[in-house]
Amino acid sequence: MHGSSPAAWTAVLLCLTGITIGGVALIPNPNWVWFTVGCVVALASGLVGRVMSSAGMGANSAEH
Repeated sequence: MHGSSPAAWTAVLLCLTGITIGGVALIPNPNWVWFTVGCVVALASGLVGRVMSSAGMGANSAEH
């Protein structure tokens, strides 16, 4: 099944964590350091997902 892999789940959860950190950092007064940390975590989730998929933890394309 497409995306049902540890790599996909990890990437999505990291991205959601980064978005949450960045969003909370803007309430009520913007804290730009934590906002930047959230953005970095969200952007790094793509790299982590790609690395995990390359390490064999991604969905097998032959199954589709």
